Amino acid sequence: MRRLGRLLVVVLVILIAIIGINTARFKPVAQPELPPITVRDDPAAVARLAEAIRIPTVSKETGAADAATLGALHALLERSFPLVHARLTREKVAGSSLLYTWTGTDPSLPPLLLLAHQDVVPVETGSEARWTHPPFAGVVADGSVWGRGSKDDKGMLMSVLESVERKLAAGWQPKRTVILAFGHDEEIGGTGAEAMAELLKSRNIHPWLVIDEGLAVTQGLLQGVSAPVALIGTAEKGSVGIELITQAPGGHSSTPSDDNAIVHLSRAIDRLAANPFPARLDQPIAGTFERVGPHMNLGMRAALANLWLTKRLVLSQLLKIPSQAASVRTTTAVTIIDAGTKANVLPQTARAVVNHRILPGETVASVLAHDIKAVNDPSVTIRVIAGGRDPTAVSPQGPAFAVLERAIGRAYPKAIIAPSLTVAGTDSRHYGIVSNAIYRFSPMTIRPRDLEQIHGNDEHMPISDYMRAIAFYETMLEEGAGK
Repeated sequence: MRRLGRLLVVVLVILIAIIGINTARFKPVAQPELPPITVRDDPAAVARLAEAIRIPTVSKETGAADAATLGALHALLERSFPLVHARLTREKVAGSSLLYTWTGTDPSLPPLLLLAHQDVVPVETGSEARWTHPPFAGVVADGSVWGRGSKDDKGMLMSVLESVERKLAAGWQPKRTVILAFGHDEEIGGTGAEAMAELLKSRNIHPWLVIDEGLAVTQGLLQGVSAPVALIGTAEKGSVGIELITQAPGGHSSTPSDDNAIVHLSRAIDRLAANPFPARLDQPIAGTFERVGPHMNLGMRAALANLWLTKRLVLSQLLKIPSQAASVRTTTAVTIIDAGTKANVLPQTARAVVNHRILPGETVASVLAHDIKAVNDPSVTIRVIAGGRDPTAVSPQGPAFAVLERAIGRAYPKAIIAPSLTVAGTDSRHYGIVSNAIYRFSPMTIRPRDLEQIHGNDEHMPISDYMRAIAFYETMLEEGAGK
């Protein structure tokens, strides 16, 4: 027993030593000191963003905004950015999507592609009174521009164009060709972006760097990190709707039987809830913690530096936070249930729709197979609703990523920069057919209180953030197309 006790002590000492050494070696990635960007106030730019918000380019499930409304936005862009429209080639694609080309001095180089979208989501009927300012009034007040689209995504659309207009006015010319692609229906699937991507492919144009909306500079969103964290989406989750249908004879509710469509459906949903997808700490989320972990407190650093021992513990903690859980597993959400017509009638059919957001490594096919196995009931029809999409590939942290890092580092000198996973859908997924260097980053700061604005009430863009976004895109042009 004494020998066993001594052996256990030796093992424990060795284990503690290994943990200590790994923790000591787990140091921040060195980020070069770069000259910070110059941010200047521009009231006219603020006014132009406000005017864009006043044009309600709303995409609904029934379709994108009508051509006249989108045409009003296009006319505003022409008035607001005369040099862009005089010196860049503009094409309309798929009706109302806009593709601009700024030919570089060396057209043999693969181009820089900047994406944004023109459309916005609807304002929920009855919620207008809960807005500080009317959602389509474009009010400038309290240091912000208020209205639907100020963050998602007209703020990015207008800041890209402001940056190009500034560079043109300064006489700057890119070495690489710069392409701007502004889809008109991103919020309902992005047929415009898909058409523009196909057009680039047909022309054998393969951008070396693609930047779209997505993640942002977060403040207070990652536990244990006080510094701002600039998250770059190097991949995007997929999405699929799975339909569950059960059928039964029906009849009068006064003589119910065990063969009840709603009961069958409820049991199927319960089995799905009881069999979630496994959590995984793969790329790009593993890369997030590799970059951010060294800046955390000692306990978190030790855990993240020794994932060979602590991975299950780390995952269990992440799963307790919905926003973090979504980044480490394929999620399951029941979004529609439809059954019954009258209180005293047993339904013959019951239907549910389950939405899955698919983690890289899974596919639409593997998600369907998982659900069929979890439900394990041949009487339940389970099928994919049209429109599902697989997750994107993970873009590499190569030269293109480094260029984006430099631009972010100049715009946000105090930020920790890290790759991460975009859990929502963006137009960028369509461009995988022409580039493998696609990154999702919106140059704005997001704090916990800001999350509910995206697709919610009181969306607004702080003017200071907007000015920095314009300067960021100017820097991105210099770093991504000027060298």
